[in-house]
Amino acid sequence: MTEPSPLFFTATPGRLDTVLSALSGASRSQVAGWIAGGHVRVDGQAASKTSLKLRGGERLAVTPPPPPGAFVEAEDVPLDVLYEDEALIAVNKPPGMITHPAPGVTSGTLVNALLGRMALPEQPEFDSEAGYRPGIVHRLDKDTSGVIVVAKTVEAHARLAAAFKDRSTHKTYLAIAAGQWNAQAPVQVAVPIGRHPVQRQRMTVGGAHPREAQTLVTPLAAHPDGHGRTLALVRAQPRTGRTHQIRVHLAHLGSPILGDPVYGRASEVMPRHALHAQFLTLPHPVTGQPLHLHASAPDDLLSAWIALGGALPDTLETAPRGL
Repeated sequence: MTEPSPLFFTATPGRLDTVLSALSGASRSQVAGWIAGGHVRVDGQAASKTSLKLRGGERLAVTPPPPPGAFVEAEDVPLDVLYEDEALIAVNKPPGMITHPAPGVTSGTLVNALLGRMALPEQPEFDSEAGYRPGIVHRLDKDTSGVIVVAKTVEAHARLAAAFKDRSTHKTYLAIAAGQWNAQAPVQVAVPIGRHPVQRQRMTVGGAHPREAQTLVTPLAAHPDGHGRTLALVRAQPRTGRTHQIRVHLAHLGSPILGDPVYGRASEVMPRHALHAQFLTLPHPVTGQPLHLHASAPDDLLSAWIALGGALPDTLETAPRGL
């Protein structure tokens, strides 16, 4: 692979990251990544601090690293395709698969598998410090299984992204809530979610820069575990799309998801958190007509529920009303 040619700028007064962002057009976070990676030199010396004060007139040299996509290879990985046409593909993502490459992760993702069977739309913003995300309009956590939709054209991506943003999509998840479940009727959870102030990989109710979060939780079946708790098989319908939203909201109710070591605890009967994206309805990006997608409940989740003594409801694979 050819090494990118350096870019040269003449500095104006100010902080290095702010000045270089303005001169290059890159975001400050992207510039910070360049500096941390040793890709920026000031008057011939490697810059090590984003806060370096520039007087103005310094010669800035930047050798940006190749975009993340340059290291992402197509891989021959079988996929459970739920629906496909010229505009999009819907896949039943298996647990353990990361949605898209990110720094340090360039193999084994859904994007790698999709590139093994098709071309995905390229747009400049897909190559970013957050990861290589061609066609990706929404994500599922690594250990969450179920329906995920990927755009196959630039136009479809724009329309699908708009549909998720304006909440014209409808998502329904299946989960096992492993706590003290008391509700006999649907529960509307409306508490904001933000980044945990200390454990930055976690989200929490409130937290740093909290944002509105709404989830409707409907019990399908309940079962006492013999230790004073009541486990529940539930449907969760998030109205908003915050990171880890369902996991945080169920933990807030005192019933974290079974097998979730981050917001609850690990489980002997469920090696990953028991959360599955079962139904998704969205407007088709070309026709505008509702597209109904369904990924049946996975065997590991059902086996765990049965192992805990629960019974499977007749309505398990019936879509909720309105979908």
